[in-house]
Amino acid sequence: MRIVELFSGCGGTSLGFQNAGFDIVAAYEIWDTAIQCYGMNFKHPVRKADLSDTDTVIPMIKADAPDIITGGPPCQDFSSAGKRIECDRADLTRSYSIIVDAVRPKFFVMENVDRSFKSDTYKEARKIFKDAGYGLTEQILNASHCGVPQSRKRFICVGMLGGPDDFMKEHIQKNMTERPLTLRQYFGNSLDFEYYYRHPRNYSRRAIFSIDEPAPTMRGVNRPVPKGYPGHPNDALPLDGSIRPLTTLERSLIQTFPHTFQWTGSKTDMEQMIGNAVPVKLAEFVAVALKDFIDSRGVKRKISDGERFASWLISEKEYKKRSANDVLSRLKRADGVCSLTEPDDRYVFDLEHTEKFATLSPAVRSQVRKAVRLYSEFHESSVDQKGGEEYWNTI
Repeated sequence: MRIVELFSGCGGTSLGFQNAGFDIVAAYEIWDTAIQCYGMNFKHPVRKADLSDTDTVIPMIKADAPDIITGGPPCQDFSSAGKRIECDRADLTRSYSIIVDAVRPKFFVMENVDRSFKSDTYKEARKIFKDAGYGLTEQILNASHCGVPQSRKRFICVGMLGGPDDFMKEHIQKNMTERPLTLRQYFGNSLDFEYYYRHPRNYSRRAIFSIDEPAPTMRGVNRPVPKGYPGHPNDALPLDGSIRPLTTLERSLIQTFPHTFQWTGSKTDMEQMIGNAVPVKLAEFVAVALKDFIDSRGVKRKISDGERFASWLISEKEYKKRSANDVLSRLKRADGVCSLTEPDDRYVFDLEHTEKFATLSPAVRSQVRKAVRLYSEFHESSVDQKGGEEYWNTI
């Protein structure tokens, strides 16, 4: 399925979804350094755009024909590191919801800090999603239970057009680990330290951590050990000369970027991109759950509605039973060539561009195309008659 990412940053979400097998077709970002970094690591285009200017960007994004929109609007005004106010940056959450409403992808995935879930801005965005007909799966995830050696809490909202609420919750929860992932478990014996310093926001918080626990949240700054650090009773070890802060590369690896990921810009820029990024493995965790859901829905449809489709052909199209079964057989043939998840024009395009489809005779190709189009008509009539949410509950 085709994905467009908004507020892409350096590409943590894109890489996670790409690793899960999705097709990223374009990304949008406004920060020049992040655009340059993204472009060094991906083959698809990354476009500079002010996503608050929705009138300008909506036609561009529509032209990308995304099945899925992903993105994490900048979160500083929701973050506990800031003043906990909602102003211009929070407006970008509204912009994201307006874009989704206008483009109407089959799915969207929005990520933000955990406290954004209770914000007035998200409530407004949520209303836009619901009014547009999206069922929502909303969950706060701790990255350390999702394949990331970091205790980083993030709010994830996954929307499905015409779907029920909580449609993906089971697929998310079944893959979460019971215990948090530690640095030692993730990196094995490749680390050359046992303890490290992470500068606290204030000295009422600890600053020295062990590799036998998840790392704290990687922030956009990475400060050295100050001479006046007083220590904290919860520090994993008293400060001594061997304890140092993490390097920029180590921080990127804890964010689960691969060693091969290329970074650019000043050290300050790199630290900011790393801290702002969605951990690659967290994005991959969500992507795998979404893919599992899509795949399972396709299996259910193939098992459950083949008989209804054949009956529809007989009752609505006046096909003979044998002819209806022939159409169903050709539909299954199409699925064997290219997995059938959505009977739409995009599926027909993908089907026609497979090598296996090209080996079929012209007559068979024509019959298969007709079967898919009939199935698309059946699918649309089912949604119209039952309503989006009720229909999705039956497949």
